[in-house]
Amino acid sequence: MTAQHRVTRRSLPAGPVTAAYERKVNAGEVQRDDAQVTLAAKLDALHESLASLPPVPVRIQEPTQSSCTSTSSLLLARSLASAQSFFRKKLHLWFFGPPPRGLYIHGPVGVGKSFLMDLFFASVTAPDDNSLCNDDNHNNTHSHTYTHKQAKITKRRVHFHEFMLDVHHRIFVYKQKHSKADAIPIIAQQLAQEAQLLCFDEFQVTDIADAMILKQLFLHLLERNVVVVTTSNRSPDALYEGGINRSLFLPFIDVLKHTSDIISMENSNKDYRLETLPGGQSYFWSNKDFHGDNNIKTQLEEIFGGTASTTEAEIISVLFGRTVQVARLNDRCAWFDFSELCYQPLGAADYISLCRRFPVLIIERVPQLDANHLNEARRFVTLIDACYEARTRLVLAAQVPLNELFVDFEAQVESTDGDEELIVNDKGGNSSSFATTMIRTKTGEYYEWSATGRIGVSLAQFSSANDLAFSFKRAASRLVEMGGKEWGRQ
Repeated sequence: MTAQHRVTRRSLPAGPVTAAYERKVNAGEVQRDDAQVTLAAKLDALHESLASLPPVPVRIQEPTQSSCTSTSSLLLARSLASAQSFFRKKLHLWFFGPPPRGLYIHGPVGVGKSFLMDLFFASVTAPDDNSLCNDDNHNNTHSHTYTHKQAKITKRRVHFHEFMLDVHHRIFVYKQKHSKADAIPIIAQQLAQEAQLLCFDEFQVTDIADAMILKQLFLHLLERNVVVVTTSNRSPDALYEGGINRSLFLPFIDVLKHTSDIISMENSNKDYRLETLPGGQSYFWSNKDFHGDNNIKTQLEEIFGGTASTTEAEIISVLFGRTVQVARLNDRCAWFDFSELCYQPLGAADYISLCRRFPVLIIERVPQLDANHLNEARRFVTLIDACYEARTRLVLAAQVPLNELFVDFEAQVESTDGDEELIVNDKGGNSSSFATTMIRTKTGEYYEWSATGRIGVSLAQFSSANDLAFSFKRAASRLVEMGGKEWGRQ
């Protein structure tokens, strides 16, 4: 009798992110982790809410330089545009309701933030994709369709550094034609029309120009019903810590916390990347001069493959009209000395262009990177990030083992809106240095600091030293993962 009246509870079907995660656990590809399971459930909830995401509102023409020749007419046009924007936003809220809240996921390196975000991104289906999800295509990182309720919206997944480069380039192009007009609303409309879901990896603010743009840009994106999911090594309150004029950036943090659910994985201290089985010949080291180590030289030449181009050096186009020169190359590989890429005033745009051109990069004579090589270390970390995002195989010949490549250090930043002072204490036994806009040595001498290759631009302006410490850990972790046999694009 009791059995006849027993109520059987049926568990709710797993959402697409949890389902994809469980498949990988069952296949032995990942270990089940409580923090990852919790994050997967949060991403499932967001996936479900995307099904009712309001559309991008139609933009009413913004005032431009050509349509507003006088100061008074320009101000009037901007006032009208602001009023139109206000009422347009109110109408959208009345008809469609507010858009879903985004997610800001932060925690240490290698705990699965990007991994889970990528599973979520794959679960969101582009409007023109009618494929069905099955066991044969569930690993596709660009589109998934599940048999239950769908979230079909335009989407974009991008490293945050690359996204901001794109934003700066769009502003640059727009300002060529409309030097006095506000580019941000136009750029935001372009971005919203291209993708209503933005997934950012490695969100960090180290550039004063980025810091000043972000609040206005994000507000315009949110007004256009764009949903943002981002991963970061920093909590929102620690963003741009120690940066110049940080008080001007603090309103953006308030916007971020008001419009996003903040998810912390700070208690997950296990770096799963370090469990990746190495096997790809991607890291070589010797304390000898490389010309004297024939074994390493022979292995690098085997990886290089074929013969170097007998033509003149290739000129690779970069954003903003710049170029970068490659002297030793063949169809698939470019070979550099560390000094060519990291002692020169190069940045993310240059490295991204190289990665798009070559599936393999070889860099020799990589030194140990400590507090005495912060400029070079920052560039090198940026290069590693670019290779990681592009799945470019990075082959390194260094002077020390991989676990000694990045010397750990502690940093303290004292920041006001006037002068900044940066104190770097090196754990590796090297001498300390003190930095404001100028470097002050122990002897009291000053010289220009240029973390980005720009004269007179201080490290405190472009990042705090703690951000670089995070970057060191991430870079070392990624290099281990990138040494796996299956790493790289075909």
